[in-house]
Amino acid sequence: MAAQPAVHRVFLLGATGTIGLATARALSRAGHSVVCLVRPRRSGHPSGPDTPDGLRALQGLPGLELRFGDPTQGLSLRRDGLRGEHFDSWVSCLASRTGAARDAWAVDHGAHLEALKACQEAGVRQVVQLSAICVQKPELEFQKAKLAFEQTLMQSGLNYSIVRPTAFFKSLSGQFQRVKSGKPYLLFGDGERTACKPIADQDLGDFLASCLQDRSLQRAVLPIGGPGPALTPREQGLLLFEALGKKPHFRHVPLALMDAVVGGLSWLGRWSSTAAEKAEFARIGRYYARESMLVWNADRRCYSEQDTPSYGDRTLLDHYRAMARGEVQDQRGDHAVF
Repeated sequence: MAAQPAVHRVFLLGATGTIGLATARALSRAGHSVVCLVRPRRSGHPSGPDTPDGLRALQGLPGLELRFGDPTQGLSLRRDGLRGEHFDSWVSCLASRTGAARDAWAVDHGAHLEALKACQEAGVRQVVQLSAICVQKPELEFQKAKLAFEQTLMQSGLNYSIVRPTAFFKSLSGQFQRVKSGKPYLLFGDGERTACKPIADQDLGDFLASCLQDRSLQRAVLPIGGPGPALTPREQGLLLFEALGKKPHFRHVPLALMDAVVGGLSWLGRWSSTAAEKAEFARIGRYYARESMLVWNADRRCYSEQDTPSYGDRTLLDHYRAMARGEVQDQRGDHAVF
């Protein structure tokens, strides 16, 4: 008779984000007992008719308990979240909202270090950490912050799974309204320089949850993409036109223009913190316009579609069609560019 999968008591951070919510649902379906530490709504009371969508979606999930506090503060982690109780595992989908340097080092690194200490005190022996595939070539501050915590986690002695997904569906949906309104799809350069294997929130949530029970996914750094071939920005645009039933219409933006914007803002940033922050956002945009979100093959010195694992069955075209039917909304929030 096959052994039943172990049920964990899980401490989950970042549950109100789209990926965190998908992970909470996956953990609940798997039968785990899950405690989520989330920020209360602005009025200071966690319930009511204007509860944010993320909290509303979490409420009522079997085996899940909401606790309210600040997941970025050590005192609140211990007092409001862990409460001196025992936990088997910590799953983190927490991330900085914008990728700005100060926010990244405060959340992607500092808050995670504090959470790691608190979870170790609570008896946690297994950690599943949501990271990003772009840390394999760290040029930006948020990448360096994430990578620094990864290194600490790997040296902690805990059983870890560091998950590095490729692009998310929501991050590739920024031009939906442009195209729907008849405007051209913007391509940086020729639109063929980069590629990714986008993954759905639901599939990524399932993968994160599976790390708790699949030993082949433990003590490992795990790049992961969605199903099907890698897609260039031009191919992503063609899928969006198909979903909306529109004739393809592209406009090309020279990469040199992005270089000029970064250079100008960086110069102004010597005297203005606002300009310095905008320069970092521009560097983020330039990075994604130049680098593929695939596994970097160091031997061949190139990004490799073949080396990037696939998971799930939901495709980007499925997502675009759902948006066209009004079933899915733009969920980028602070990550919106267009």
